Amino acid sequence: MPLLEVNNLRTYFHTRNGIVRAVDGISFSVDKGKTIGIVGESGSGKSVSCYSLLGLLPMPPGKIESGEAIFDKNTDLLSCGEKVLRTVRGKRIGMIFQDPMTSLNPYMRIADQIIEPLRLHMEMDKGTALEKAIHALDEVGIPEPDNRITMYPHEFSGGMRQRVMIAMALITNPEILIADEPTTALDVTIQKQILDLIKKRQKELGTAVIFITHDLAVISEICEDVNIMYAGRIVEKAGANELFANPRHAYTRSLLKSIPANQTKGEKLYTIPGLPPDTSQIIPGCAFRERNQIGDQNKCLTDSRPEFKEIEPNHWAQDCPGCLS
Repeated sequence: MPLLEVNNLRTYFHTRNGIVRAVDGISFSVDKGKTIGIVGESGSGKSVSCYSLLGLLPMPPGKIESGEAIFDKNTDLLSCGEKVLRTVRGKRIGMIFQDPMTSLNPYMRIADQIIEPLRLHMEMDKGTALEKAIHALDEVGIPEPDNRITMYPHEFSGGMRQRVMIAMALITNPEILIADEPTTALDVTIQKQILDLIKKRQKELGTAVIFITHDLAVISEICEDVNIMYAGRIVEKAGANELFANPRHAYTRSLLKSIPANQTKGEKLYTIPGLPPDTSQIIPGCAFRERNQIGDQNKCLTDSRPEFKEIEPNHWAQDCPGCLS
């Protein structure tokens, strides 16, 4: 039984310009001690999917239209209510947010922000919580943590603020860690340190990780299973080794082709043409058709939504003839 199982999640935003179908019927699961990746371009619905699970969407305009998210066999995160979510969020499920500058309170010292979940969820006295917080900052590579912990967010660089957010997310030893672009602002040395720390926590505590990113190199290093999202839908899902060795959907192949390391030296860097579709408009056929240069655009479905199905053992994809060509 998965630790978290999400089925048919739909999250829409009701705006003056119409209904934006940010997440349009996705399903995924994660087991204890495992890491899944959710990959896609900006605006594909990756972050909204996870904000939906923790009740962090602004409502209105956001609204969860359908779906369920069963956590630990018996709690539906989408319907359990705010009172239950407060006992889960920050304790049993931790989250690393994408932008630490807007996630950290600029008026509070780092110490007060890091110890808050320990005081709230674990009823720890302030002295013990402070010791644990200093150790947490040290683990994520903050120099002189006993001095730094008394500072305010604006006194940290962008990369150090990101490390503070990671320390806060891990400090309660959550059962699930949702990591939204956690290594974006970090140099490669610190990036490896953070990924190693997450792996260490998994090994010691069996933490499950949902890793949201556009960086396929990071995904290949840390994830067992990968979900590729495009225009609010999952277009391909497989084990990481299988997906990188045998990508089937044209969007997945396009993402892999656009990685500079995969391109021939001296040739013009490949980029996916155009922009993702406007999800406030109903897309009757294949959402990737207009940008499909790797498959056969002429064979893409135009009047019906591609079915998401198992095309090979343990390998799922949208069954669009043009994208699987």
